[in-house]
Amino acid sequence: MTKPLDGKVAIVTGSGQGVGRGIALLLAREGAKVVTNGLRPRSEPRVRPEFRASALEDATPAFSESERAAYEAVATDADDTARTIVEEGGEAVACYADISDDEAAGRLVQTAIDTYGRVDILVNNAAGLGFGPFTQVTPSDWAYQLDAKLNGSYYCMRHAVPHMIRQGYGRILNCSSEAYIGIANMAPYSAANAAVIALTRTTAKELTRFGVTVNAYCPQAASPGHLAFNATLRTMMERAGVEMPVDEERMRASEEAHGPAENLTFLAYLATEEAAGISGAVFSVTGGGHVSLHSEPEQINHISKDGSAWTLDELREAVPEQLLKGFVSADERREF
Repeated sequence: MTKPLDGKVAIVTGSGQGVGRGIALLLAREGAKVVTNGLRPRSEPRVRPEFRASALEDATPAFSESERAAYEAVATDADDTARTIVEEGGEAVACYADISDDEAAGRLVQTAIDTYGRVDILVNNAAGLGFGPFTQVTPSDWAYQLDAKLNGSYYCMRHAVPHMIRQGYGRILNCSSEAYIGIANMAPYSAANAAVIALTRTTAKELTRFGVTVNAYCPQAASPGHLAFNATLRTMMERAGVEMPVDEERMRASEEAHGPAENLTFLAYLATEEAAGISGAVFSVTGGGHVSLHSEPEQINHISKDGSAWTLDELREAVPEQLLKGFVSADERREF
């Protein structure tokens, strides 16, 4: 029986575990040959944490017993993902490469070319997660959270896009996050995700004419990063002597959203021939089965003087009454 992605070759960065692993399995089950990716095999020492907390000297999260069990269940590696695909009857090969390095990203793309002869689908899923007040963000925190997500997306696209253009077919899915709107205590992470969306929208405008689509997705699904975030946030609160109230309804909704990453079937749809007309879009997708299309930014108010300069007295009257009508300040929109 023919599958929608038969004959297609996919690269999924950060697919050794969590969301990336789920996407790799999804694409393989729809017929794609997959190059899985991670920083290093699970058996080797960890080169960087899944989550970086700027406000903690020791950012090791204090997992509860149940959290530790859940973490271990989703903390696999690229070899394990590839092996699972093969056991299910698909084709896959693992390539360990730090895609925040241009040469390594090129090696990852070349692995697809050397192994399968082409690259049709690129999922830039790898990321560095972090949390902490802006005043405590260090240059290394900043680099950690931008390197894999933003630079890695660029490097992988840089090497993959020429092949896609020659083929006349390509599907690029860039992982972002709803944090791109700007979340307090997540400045580097928010900045990285906003930049990924800008990269997605601009390249979509350039590449669609070559048969290459570029879209962004903001996922919520079970992953080591999500579990580490929850445990690290709780650890920070406990060390600061702050009690974190539990909103049962919000907790329930969050856990529902963070269902199995293999439920993100919409991302496989974006990789198909039928999705040729979808490019430059931003979607939210959850392991709970929800898919949302984000709106495009637009100007909502304006003031003008037909080419002449405003005086400060005029602005004191026009800005609050006209330009900022309905405006809500950042402090009132603070999430944390």
